[in-house]
Amino acid sequence: MRVSLKDVAAHAGVSIKTVSNVVNNYQHVTPAMRERVQRSIDALGYQPNLAARHLRKGRTGIIALALPELGNPYFAELAASVIDAAAQHDYIVLLDHTGGLREQELLVSQGFRARVIDGLILSPIELETEDLRDRAQDVPLVLLGERDYDLPYDHIAIDNVAAARAAVRHLIDLGRREVAFIGARRRRSEPAQLRVRGWREELTAAGLAADEGLVAATDGWGHADGAVAMTHILDSGRRPDAVFAYNDPMAIGAMRVLHERGLRVPEDIAVVGFDDVIEGRFGAVTLTSVSPDKAAIGRLAVESVLARLNDRAPEHRRIWADYQLAERESTLGRPTGTGRGTA
Repeated sequence: MRVSLKDVAAHAGVSIKTVSNVVNNYQHVTPAMRERVQRSIDALGYQPNLAARHLRKGRTGIIALALPELGNPYFAELAASVIDAAAQHDYIVLLDHTGGLREQELLVSQGFRARVIDGLILSPIELETEDLRDRAQDVPLVLLGERDYDLPYDHIAIDNVAAARAAVRHLIDLGRREVAFIGARRRRSEPAQLRVRGWREELTAAGLAADEGLVAATDGWGHADGAVAMTHILDSGRRPDAVFAYNDPMAIGAMRVLHERGLRVPEDIAVVGFDDVIEGRFGAVTLTSVSPDKAAIGRLAVESVLARLNDRAPEHRRIWADYQLAERESTLGRPTGTGRGTA
């Protein structure tokens, strides 16, 4: 038999309203009363009807998350962080895979699921400013990523130029002087442009040549693309002493090619990736990588959607999430006489 709020109230000797206030986590409930009601909830095994709770507010309890590539480890980990953050607010997440295609991003942003969602978190690749400017839906929209739309939507990103500069500075500080970049895009990609810009600015600031002959453009961002880009540079007769890759899968693909060519990482060529996906922490050579705070990105995205829903949001804003450089064996080498670390 299903336990009701009335049953909990009778067991705790309090009003139904008090039980409801505890279940809904209202702040004005005293700690003593919250503990008293919680004991009754635990004793009776009460489970809130989340669907009914959302429906009473005229909501569905669902947030949509639209990502360009669910097979990419970064987006898979980002999706997990959004799902975890939403669960803290009793929301579930509906995943959409856009493939980074403008028509799919347009379909999602224009609200084809508007009747079943309370908000949308979108990571666009090809969507244009005019696509979003003409958006007719009033479902709250939060943007992720580095495309700058200058539109009245909350936008969460990391500073790609600064992060790229930190990666290149790390290589320069280790004595590397010819740093290649793999992952520039043949078609438009703002994140790639920003990371190339950071690569170029940091080399220039250090008085080193930003050699465009060491920039390899690709069509995709996977392991195979990194391998092809690394092969192209080596087959051109160039031998950089470091590689900064657009993302971790490309860095891992590049390291495979270096291994096949008999080149040691990092002794011959140091490698830095971007996104700090878990795969890079467990290779034969662990990968140094720019590590965005994915948990914070997910939390900020969900909180921004809910703030819009509850009319508690300030002016639309661009929110910078934190990042750090996770330094590992692909630049530092393996510690002598110590155990392998994966942090």
